[in-house]
Amino acid sequence: MKISFIATLGILSLIQTPLSFADNVNGKNLYLQRCSMCHGLDLKATGPLANKSNPATPNLTTSAFKKRLNDYPGVIVSSIILRPNGDLIPKTLRENGVKLSPYSWGIKDLRDLNQYMNGMISKNR
Repeated sequence: MKISFIATLGILSLIQTPLSFADNVNGKNLYLQRCSMCHGLDLKATGPLANKSNPATPNLTTSAFKKRLNDYPGVIVSSIILRPNGDLIPKTLRENGVKLSPYSWGIKDLRDLNQYMNGMISKNR
């Protein structure tokens, strides 16, 4: 059931609409609030928790990650957020005393985050 939900989110993310400035701000805010503590402001796994998970936090600016993000738009972001393969992210946060309030992700949020990450990856090249 989770896998089909993730696949549906990925397919829906393919239906692109032009993103306004507000959408990019949403993606940036989501990234800064929910991802940067591990991936860092530069997406290169430079956040304070980057080396505190096992496996260690990946550098999101590598060509391999960029290819995955382009080949499977939305699926990568939604699968990481929804964590179908365990609770690595919540466990790392818990073990390091980081508390994030629950968040109800919507398709727009996943698109915005995907767009923000793509833009940052392109800048880091």
